[in-house]
Amino acid sequence: MWIGIITIFPKMFHCIINSGIIRKALNKKNISINIWNLRQFSDKKNHKIDDHPYGGGPGMVMTAQPLRSAIQAAKNCSPKDTLVIYLSPQGNTINQKKINDIAKTVGIILICGRYEGIDERIIENYIDEEWSIGDYIVSGGELPAMIIIDAISRLQPGVLKKYSIQEESFYNGLLDYPHYTRPKNIDGNFVPKVLLSGNHKHITQWKMKHALKNTLFKRPDLFKKICLSNEQKKIIQKFKKNN
Repeated sequence: MWIGIITIFPKMFHCIINSGIIRKALNKKNISINIWNLRQFSDKKNHKIDDHPYGGGPGMVMTAQPLRSAIQAAKNCSPKDTLVIYLSPQGNTINQKKINDIAKTVGIILICGRYEGIDERIIENYIDEEWSIGDYIVSGGELPAMIIIDAISRLQPGVLKKYSIQEESFYNGLLDYPHYTRPKNIDGNFVPKVLLSGNHKHITQWKMKHALKNTLFKRPDLFKKICLSNEQKKIIQKFKKNN
């Protein structure tokens, strides 16, 4: 998958390129990451890329000229049908389903906004989609871009085992089940016996039961969206009866 990034802080991405899952995906050539420094596209002598907003108001706005030039440069290097995505708190909140879908596309260009945002005419004419990572504000689009790249990278073929991905939170709409490791006893708190039994059928049932329980009590908003099997409905009825 081809990933382009337009930012005024390209060095921020060096840490993710050289570590963890993203580095593994790059080494396997499952993804390519291409970075454009927005300041290099400014026609101002001091490489300025922002200005005061018309109509007044606090802060600065990223200007159209360098953004338009950078997007055009990135699109000239990207595969056909690459999506241009502006990372913004006003965008649609991404979830695992969206990540699953976008991980199958050929390419994306991530626009990392700063300050009060970017000139609206860029959004209207050059942006395909606006994405948000949640209903809160961070200083710019760089951190959201890193989160999205990480989430996409781990879904690329061969980066992680398919079994590992399927067991994670959100993959099937549920939160993950509890995890335990050595030692078996910590201050009188023991690992559930079923996990030590070697009975794979019972272990699978335990995992499903506790994934349902976690989702029901920790994220009831997610739980409402899940289509439950008859077996899962019976488990939930027992939870509600006992609580």
